[in-house]
Amino acid sequence: MNKFTILLVEDEKTISDFTSRALTSHGYRVQCASSGKEALSLASSLCPDIMLLDLGLPDIDGMEIIQKLRTWSSCPIIVVSARTQENDKVQALDAGADDYLTKPFGTSELMARIRTSLRHSNRLNNGYNIPQHPYRAKDLEIDFFKRSITIAGQPIHLTPIEYKIVAFLAQNSGKVMTYSTVMNNVWGPYSESDNKILRVNMANIRRKLEKNPAEPVYIFTEVGVGYRMADDEEIQPF
Repeated sequence: MNKFTILLVEDEKTISDFTSRALTSHGYRVQCASSGKEALSLASSLCPDIMLLDLGLPDIDGMEIIQKLRTWSSCPIIVVSARTQENDKVQALDAGADDYLTKPFGTSELMARIRTSLRHSNRLNNGYNIPQHPYRAKDLEIDFFKRSITIAGQPIHLTPIEYKIVAFLAQNSGKVMTYSTVMNNVWGPYSESDNKILRVNMANIRRKLEKNPAEPVYIFTEVGVGYRMADDEEIQPF
């Protein structure tokens, strides 16, 4: 079995060594970089399957690395950073990062985020614009071809806009989608910057999908950043 190659970009040696050992023990091949320049060089020569990127590097800010990488590569990027400000998360995700994990983090959470990014990348590389199977999480099922949604076998009636929101989040399940990304996908690139209309639609969606909208099990809010759909249980993890 071919191992997935992870490029770990981290300038703090203690964190780099710990993370590298954890990744290796889970069967990944790991290459480390301690600077932005080294990271870009290795990304070009190695073509890694995924990059774990710290933003606070000594030479190049991580945001710039994301922007540079996205001009030529679709390699999944998970930001692993001590920056906790919502604005940092939004900027990184909008710049092209696939996910954002705040330090300190647990090994199990890191591995779950990696599996999600790899699954999503594999789906894109196989050219599936529409997933070839329904989305399933707990009692929720979405059939993308029939454009139908059921919970425990009972049909859920959404408006066309509500369906587009839910389908987009489900097709990117497990990943945080920023407010602007969702709005651009649903309403187009010239949508209003105010996300009030999205929040109103999401409130309606939660009333229809969740038993208790205050404690959601399907669609989660990353406060100030965006939304994340529960992981698709039908896709087997790597």
